[in-house]
Order: sequence, then structure tokens, then C-alpha cells
Amino acid sequence: MALDIKICGLKTPDTIAAALNCGASHIGFIFFTKSPRNIDPETAGRLRTAAEGRAKAVAVTVDADDATLDAIVKAVRPDMLQLHGHETPERTADIKARYHLPVMKAFSIREATDLAAITPYQGIADRLLFDAKPPKGSELPGGNGVSFDWRVLAMLDGDVDYMLSGGLNAGNITEALKATNAPAVDISSGVEIAPGEKDVRLIGEFFQAVRAATNTMSGAA
Repeated sequence: MALDIKICGLKTPDTIAAALNCGASHIGFIFFTKSPRNIDPETAGRLRTAAEGRAKAVAVTVDADDATLDAIVKAVRPDMLQLHGHETPERTADIKARYHLPVMKAFSIREATDLAAITPYQGIADRLLFDAKPPKGSELPGGNGVSFDWRVLAMLDGDVDYMLSGGLNAGNITEALKATNAPAVDISSGVEIAPGEKDVRLIGEFFQAVRAATNTMSGAA
């Protein structure tokens, strides 16, 4: 099965084109005012048209209310909603029912015991996302450029569908994939030259590193 790759926090046509041309399976738009990657729904709606038929557009929100989600879904027409806050299983189920869209629920991980939090969401969330716990003082639930000990994911059942996130970049993606055999990866700050500023060259280098890693792992299998 091919590795899913999501480039998140995109805001410009050139970086979206780079992600798509390199083979991204998902592109993410962040709707969280405290994030340097925040984008308004109308702009995201215009940008996402480039991905139609090529990649899935993911709307990333943090504890958003129905009115906010209504506006995002109407303007962006996302293929998936990513919940990156403290949404409960009940709230997750309500969002799925309201919008009839698949939902990916994010979890902050530092140690193996943190994985217990996923249990109530299994069978509700369509996919999980594992990100590192934010550094002390950070107002961002993700996109902080820090990673966690990927070895803790060895505890997961083999049928758990998830995206690996948190501090990934071209320099460590081989190690991350070897440690987890993750079915999907999500990157944001790892392809930026400044917070919220994606770089076409770094996007290309990340995909090159992914291809090299997967080729090496396939050869070793």
C-alpha cells in the first residue's frame, strides 16, 4: 500500500502546486487564528480547487463550534475534517453526522500511556493522527516542530489507521518510517523556512527523502 503524505498548513498556490506535483495524497488548510498557518475559508476554498481529482483537501480545526465549521465546509468543500483540539468522542460523532464527511482525530503523544486516549474514538474517527505534545507555553496544539518517541507506537494494534506527525522533516523521515512503518505521514513546519512560510524546495526534498526511505525499506523486506 502506498504511503499517504499530507502537507499541512498550505496557504499559497506555488506551495500547493509543489505538494501536488510531488505526489501529496492530502493537502491541509488550518483554521485556527493563533496559528501562523491560519487561513480564511474563502481563500482556502479558492486554493483547494487545484487539488480536485489529485489529492484530498483536509480542513484542520481546533475545538470549532458549529457556526465556524458550517462556514468552513461551505467555502472549502473539504474531503475530510481534522479535529486537533479536545473534541470528545460525542462531539466527533456529532460532527461526522452533521457534515457527512470522514473525520481524523488528532492525539498528543509523549509516552505509551497516552495511547489509551484513542480507545473511545475507535469506531468513530475514520483515521487517527499522532502528534507530539506541544512544548510548555505553546498555544499551538500542533505544528511546533517537535517529535515524540516513535517506538511507543509499537503498542498499537496492526489495524489502527493513523497518520504520523510531529517534527518530521527530510532528515528524520527514514528513521520515523523504520521505527513505525506508519501508513501515512503529516508534515508542516518541517517544510518551512519560517513559521507559516512553506518552501517549495523543502517540499521537494521531503518527498525525495520519503521515496528513498520507502525504496530502502522495500528492498530490505
